[in-house]
Parts: sequence; structure tokens; C-alpha cells
Amino acid sequence: MHKSLDALKVDLGKVRTGRAHTGLLDHVMVDYYGNPTQVNQVANITLIDSRTIGVQPWEKNMVGPVERAIRDSDVGLNPATNGDMIRVPMPMLTEERRRDLIKVIKSEGENAKIAVRNIRRDANHSLKEALKNKEIAEDLERRLQDEVQKLTDRFVAEIDNALAAKEADLMAV
Repeated sequence: MHKSLDALKVDLGKVRTGRAHTGLLDHVMVDYYGNPTQVNQVANITLIDSRTIGVQPWEKNMVGPVERAIRDSDVGLNPATNGDMIRVPMPMLTEERRRDLIKVIKSEGENAKIAVRNIRRDANHSLKEALKNKEIAEDLERRLQDEVQKLTDRFVAEIDNALAAKEADLMAV
């Protein structure tokens, strides 16, 4: 559950609040000879200035696919090719774009909650198996299920708090 929360915090850190940073393109996948590959595995990603990311593919024939992958991703960026360098300018955050980013972070939060609930389901399944194999008593199994539920509730609340903080950060002008 800690790992799910940490992964969410990393993902929320990638959602931009106006400034460019190279982590924005970490989850963008490009088709590299039939295999989906992260952009940072096929190109050098740098900051040109505070509002522009530079992407330079290591192979010239990858310029088009990398540009297309960035354009088609959910980050809402419009790259421009300049020879073998792809410039990705950061647009100003409009009210509509802020709302879109909030939808993205809420989706990420829901995925984290699903991961936490899956962990709870697996733990409860393990407890039922242990009870069935007579490794633990019924009262212990019930107590442990309650503990697992309390942990799940605590982590879901932490996920909600992280989402609320990021939403407030995005809506601040």
C-alpha cells in the first residue's frame, strides 16, 4: 500500500503546474521497431528554457514517431520539429487546461485506490486460505481482516489528501 501511495505521489509530481520539466515525458510511449518504449529510452530529453523541453532522438528515423507519440499522449503538448530536434513548448495553463489536468490526477488517484483495494482483497484471500488450512483461528482471522480494512481506509484517505493538495496547487493562479 505504501508503494501504491508513493507511485501516486511520483505521478502527481509529473503533472505540471506551469513550468517545464523533463519528467513530463516519462510515461510517453513511442513505437520503437514494434515495441512500445519510453521516450527517454530512445531520445535525449533536456530543458531548453523554463517553458520549453528539447527532445533529440538518437536515431534520425525516430523523429516522426517520437513527435507523434508526444502529440498523441494525454499530456496535451504540441511538439514542433526543427531538423532532428523536437521542441515541446509548454502552453500557458488556461482554466480549461487546469480542469483537464484535474481529471488526469483524479484518474491517477482512482488507479491508486484500485491498487490499494486489490492489495486488501489479496490479504483477505490469504487470511481465508490460512483459516481454511487451520493455520489460524476464526477470531484471529476476523481481527486481522479488521486491521487490513483499517489500513486500507487510512491509505485511501492519504490518497484523497494528496489529490486535494495537488488540485489546490493546480487551481492556484
